[in-house]
Amino acid sequence: MTVQSQAVSQQLFKEVMGSYPSGVTIITTIDQDGKPVGLTANSFVSVSIDPLLILWCIDKRAGSWSAFDNAEQFGVNILAANQAEACWTFASKTEPDRFGKHAWNLSSNNVPVLDGVFATFECKKSQVIDAGDHYILIGEVIHIEKQDDVEPMLYFRRKVGEVPASFLE
Repeated sequence: MTVQSQAVSQQLFKEVMGSYPSGVTIITTIDQDGKPVGLTANSFVSVSIDPLLILWCIDKRAGSWSAFDNAEQFGVNILAANQAEACWTFASKTEPDRFGKHAWNLSSNNVPVLDGVFATFECKKSQVIDAGDHYILIGEVIHIEKQDDVEPMLYFRRKVGEVPASFLE
């Protein structure tokens, strides 16, 4: 193993992680003014079955961090394979009206839920962990919905798409 500069190591890390296929989510909440807030994230995993816990990560510099920090609950919208436009809209740092471009509704748990997604987890925030340049948010799942007529989106090497047919057999 060779010693590398921090910059080279970070670039290689990003390259390797971008080549590791993952699902794509849009994490949502309501801010202090009652407005919906959301961002694209692929740093989402299950943590526990009993109780049902998930986690996701947010950059400390994210403009939406304060909304998630102050929120008691949030939603994890697992995108369907055909929702590339929503993925890139919510990933944009400059899009002022993300929710105006995509159909959504407010759940009974006061969580913004996007229409047409593969699945949604509505969560009560359980824990926030400081981790380097990110925060890890752990949520207890309080409601799940899944659509049977769509497949989830995959992220691989900065591209999004559907699960390969060979995996669906």
